[in-house]
Amino acid sequence: MKFMDLIKGRYSVRRYESKPVEGEKLEKILEAVRVAPTAANKQPFKFIVVNTEGREEELKTIYGAEWFTQAPLVICGCAVPEEGWVRRDGKNYSEVDVTIAMDHLILEATNLGLGTCWIAAFNADAARKVLNLPEGVEPVLFTTLGYPADEPQPKTRKELSQIVHYEHW
Repeated sequence: MKFMDLIKGRYSVRRYESKPVEGEKLEKILEAVRVAPTAANKQPFKFIVVNTEGREEELKTIYGAEWFTQAPLVICGCAVPEEGWVRRDGKNYSEVDVTIAMDHLILEATNLGLGTCWIAAFNADAARKVLNLPEGVEPVLFTTLGYPADEPQPKTRKELSQIVHYEHW
């Protein structure tokens, strides 16, 4: 698949088939996380893969949408700020690095015919508890992962002239 077709074809899946994700596909998706670029190549993150079957109720404390646990897997991208590269002004890039890695994960999943949905509006305290996160680890993003049981809807995006400036603001 051509890259532009891949990124235009990716969409937020909110209905999943019950079919499990094959282990070899999951490994390829996780490899995309591993090779994602990070500031100073620090890779200050951990990704947690969770099978939803049998854990629906506790996972719904993290994010309550029915389709969240309809997917066979949910994956949480966590930052480990202590391991992140820090810019001279104090900006820690660990959350940026998690975000880049999650984008790689989502694009590889799309490439393999799987669906995902980027989730930022979750209950972080519930995520810490359910995932048993240690002190100093911050849940940043979740995605569902599975075979789509819906169809993409038309996307609306701003025109380039609305989001790009040249030389100055």
